[in-house]
Amino acid sequence: MTSSTRGAATPAHTITSNTTETPAPVQAPTRSWMRTTGDFLRSPEGHASLLGFVGAVFITFGGFGAGSVRREDPLLESMYLSWLRFGHGQILSTAIVWLGVVSMIAAWVRLGRGTLAHQVSLSHLRNIVIVWTAPLLLAVPMFSRDAYSYLAQGALLRDGFDPYAVGPVINPGILLDNVSNVWTTTTAPYGPLFLLLGQGITALTGDNVIAGTMLLRLTMLPGLALMVWAVPRLARHFGGSPTIAVWLAVLNPLVLVHLIGGVHNELLMVGLMTAGIVLVLERKHLGGIALVAVAVAIKATAGAALPFMVWIWMIHEKQRAEAEGRTPPNPFALFAKTASAGFAVFVAIFAGASAVAGVGLGWMTALSGSAKIINWLSLPTIMAHIVTVGTSWFADLRLGGVLEITRMICAVALVAIILAAWWRFRKTERDAVLGILIVLVAIVVLSPAALPWYYSWPLAVAAGFALSHRTLMILVGLSTWLMLVFQPDGSIGLYTLPHVMLATFAAVVAAMSLRTVDPLRLRSPRPVSPSESIVAPDAAATVPVSGTQ
Repeated sequence: MTSSTRGAATPAHTITSNTTETPAPVQAPTRSWMRTTGDFLRSPEGHASLLGFVGAVFITFGGFGAGSVRREDPLLESMYLSWLRFGHGQILSTAIVWLGVVSMIAAWVRLGRGTLAHQVSLSHLRNIVIVWTAPLLLAVPMFSRDAYSYLAQGALLRDGFDPYAVGPVINPGILLDNVSNVWTTTTAPYGPLFLLLGQGITALTGDNVIAGTMLLRLTMLPGLALMVWAVPRLARHFGGSPTIAVWLAVLNPLVLVHLIGGVHNELLMVGLMTAGIVLVLERKHLGGIALVAVAVAIKATAGAALPFMVWIWMIHEKQRAEAEGRTPPNPFALFAKTASAGFAVFVAIFAGASAVAGVGLGWMTALSGSAKIINWLSLPTIMAHIVTVGTSWFADLRLGGVLEITRMICAVALVAIILAAWWRFRKTERDAVLGILIVLVAIVVLSPAALPWYYSWPLAVAAGFALSHRTLMILVGLSTWLMLVFQPDGSIGLYTLPHVMLATFAAVVAAMSLRTVDPLRLRSPRPVSPSESIVAPDAAATVPVSGTQ
């Protein structure tokens, strides 16, 4: 056969060696991706993504002086940057951090408008999550010193102590030196798996605070990946918008700055919990319960989802029986079957982690350690403050005594809400997940203490539902306010009136900005061309939030 005959027999889509168009099929996807990315970066939403990246860089750099830095930092001294921690240097660092935070919030809200107008794709949002997260991986712990407590508790297990029996104070060293004073004598309130992570990290890094913090932050990243995977699937399941869900629950500065920048184990817990919920909804019941059991072994709060997963499993079993033409099983027998199987999986995973860690159930008593936190983010504290201030003119009531009573009242209310929600929300999948959301909100509000990043728990579940514009505006305002009421070094700004007023003003502006580009009317009015009126910013307010994208 001649070469010409072979060429004739070659299929039309096959590229021969002497064809001048050989690179075309290989280069086209690359050029298409580059062109799409370039078009996006030139759009208003692309500008917002760059603004958020710059904000994250500012937070990282400013954090070296204003963040939750080590009490003694030889690295900064060797780099001749220790001046950032004192005097005018600290003021400058604090200003840079707040500029970065405000930039990220502004960029997030701007992306929200584009997402509501269907101008931002899910792949764009996933890439922006990576871009905004990258600078924060290099930051010192921000808005909290919990990372140092995590390392100190891991070192306890590494050095043969039981973190559920003793606090970090029993193990002096560099790690202890950086733990907040209030937590030095407190036993660990976290699950055995998280203690094992801390033990492994401190075994690898020793007492190197920087290496330990960075490795600890990296161990949290799987939680972020699980959220990026699970949250849009949750939204699709309930008729919500996957893009809005990722924008609200993952790209939220409250989540990224506090959970990545602040190095909180909530990121791992929430990622595992949401992924477990999705697996159960997709009828992978044992796998979903196993993931939530792992989440509980990180932090106990994830256990709120487990009772509702039994209802979802029962619903699926009834549906399968009806599809197969069988009589639905007896509800009591079905409950016993599903609950016992789920409980067996949970016990096997949790008991296995406890056995490997060599600890018992001491974390349950250690949960009361959060009572040391007193701030206005929890309802019991608000009630106690109202009572003591309101009766101060005729009675000398001490906050501590009143706080014990209000916390007891709220604890009883919390138990009642959990039981009522579990029984009330049992008939459909949507009901069950809504029940999980209600219980998580109740835990945050009614617990003895609450911190800003606790609101990431219910936010990840709420994002799965189709939310109205008004609800989204409220959540934007709440997220912004919570992001601003703590200081970069982890101290509380709730008792400083000007700080609270500025945070409230910023939260209102952010909420209004989700609907209007210029809510304060600071820009001079100009005529709008016909082409611009097609994609006017306010048009986003009329776009339905529900519906898949």
